[in-house]
Amino acid sequence: MQNITPTLADAQQAPEEPTYFFLGGVSGFAFYWLAFAVPFLAYGSNTLFFLLYTWPLFLALMPVSVLIGITVSMWLRSKLFLSLGITGAAVIGLFWLVFQWLSGW
Repeated sequence: MQNITPTLADAQQAPEEPTYFFLGGVSGFAFYWLAFAVPFLAYGSNTLFFLLYTWPLFLALMPVSVLIGITVSMWLRSKLFLSLGITGAAVIGLFWLVFQWLSGW
């Protein structure tokens, strides 16, 4: 007969860290739509005609914004407000940079 001592499976595993992908993805997506509204606030409804011809470039910024949110959220794991601030500044700045580059203003 073998001498076996039972152990709990949970005791051997390392504690699970929370994932930050969801928070980063949601914050990047939310700041993308907020950045999409900023030119309308600054220049009015004529911005719609400008975006009508350049929408593929702005649509390409959506996955980039989500990736920025995920990356910043992973780097700053427990700092929620700092992560949201940096994500917001980066996404709005990137969107505004593309808008300024295309419009030439």
